[in-house]
Amino acid sequence: MQPGPTLEIAIDTSNGATILAPKGDVDMARSPLMRKAITESLQKKPTALVLDLSGVPYMDSSGLATMVEALQNARKGQTPLKLCGLTVRVKSILEIARLNTVFTIFENREQALQG
Repeated sequence: MQPGPTLEIAIDTSNGATILAPKGDVDMARSPLMRKAITESLQKKPTALVLDLSGVPYMDSSGLATMVEALQNARKGQTPLKLCGLTVRVKSILEIARLNTVFTIFENREQALQG
């Protein structure tokens, strides 16, 4: 039996903000792992939640759905949700879905933490 797909997610904090940096594809098999990390982070009421997607080469519609759900939950808890480090493929997927106008997107982690 094959082990389930894993998604490494580095969790960092900076001045009360939580930074999640997943490494790997965020697809149907792995998006529940990302959803769990986001939910647990939001429960701790950070000053902001930054998703550093520089380690995500590919994201499918379930990954997008996870991020939209994260945005809705962050807004409910009045926690700013910021994206940064988008790879070319992930950025184009967001643009195709017109979600680049919905999310607050920064070039890198430093800008996301300042913005």
